[in-house]
Amino acid sequence: MKTGVLLINLGTPDSASTGDVRKYLTEFLNDPRVIDINPIGRFLLVNGIIVPFRAPKSAKLYQHIWTKDGSPLLIYGNKVKKSLQEALGNEFVVDLGMRYGKPTIAEALDRLRKAQVSRMVLIPLYPQYASSSTGSSVEKALGVIKGWEVTPSLEIISYFFNQPSFLDAWVEVARKYNIADYDHVLFSYHGLPERHIYKSSAHYGGGMCNLGSCCDEIKPGNQYCYRASCLATTRALVQRLGIPEGKYTSSFQSRLNDKWIKPYSDKVLEEQAKAGAKRILVFSPAFVADCLETLYEIGTEYNELFRKHGGEKIQLVESLNDSPRWIEGLKEMVLAKTQVNV
Repeated sequence: MKTGVLLINLGTPDSASTGDVRKYLTEFLNDPRVIDINPIGRFLLVNGIIVPFRAPKSAKLYQHIWTKDGSPLLIYGNKVKKSLQEALGNEFVVDLGMRYGKPTIAEALDRLRKAQVSRMVLIPLYPQYASSSTGSSVEKALGVIKGWEVTPSLEIISYFFNQPSFLDAWVEVARKYNIADYDHVLFSYHGLPERHIYKSSAHYGGGMCNLGSCCDEIKPGNQYCYRASCLATTRALVQRLGIPEGKYTSSFQSRLNDKWIKPYSDKVLEEQAKAGAKRILVFSPAFVADCLETLYEIGTEYNELFRKHGGEKIQLVESLNDSPRWIEGLKEMVLAKTQVNV
């Protein structure tokens, strides 16, 4: 009686070529949970405007981070799958599926089905819940499973930003950096449209979220609020790392327009540089593996922006990737869900 564990991440193009990036973006941006507008409008916007113009530019960015072994996100995903399998042992079968691109969620689930697992744990690898990431990944997986003749017992880990093992893994990664050597610490999270925050609030009756102080603590009504859980992640890490008040900021990167949640990471860095900050340490705790948004957007683009306005260096704290404490943390989460003593 084996337990299947499906790790799910966002995905990556098959290569850094324009054609493969175009294929990846087409699948990604046509997801109604990502661009949640009228289907006809989304089709015309994505396929007629965004993808044709964005694919060549994005391909050049992917080329900056691509390695001889491929995409860092997929490389680390496979390493985590292998390490977690070893940590859990033969009573478990661990697999990896990407919401967009390969290996697909359907392929990974089919391998688990053929392994005759009696129950499964789904772990979307997004620490903070968002409909466009966690929600979309779970919906895709359930869409596959619903067609099976036999539906196994199923557990879903919808978020883990508040799990001590996740936070401790970040603290361990951060230990190689002396925070006192930096003028400021930035916790940069992937951005979301403000309307996504309002919609998640409406799920619990609406009238709660104002993108303000309502996110200053986690309560039953906002445990799935992306902004609230990001701020909670920062508070927990700040406490564990002993960062004093006034020396850190939570911000959001990768916006597409001015109706995304604020403050914006690039604007915060620009303001810090103009105020005299020379060295800034940046965490990106919305990601568990380094990818385009961390390696290039923060590591290259933000560094250039920071220096342009008078700063000297931005130091990116590498993501959890396949660090031993992160593997142990995943193991603890799986065993807690399967009611096995850790």
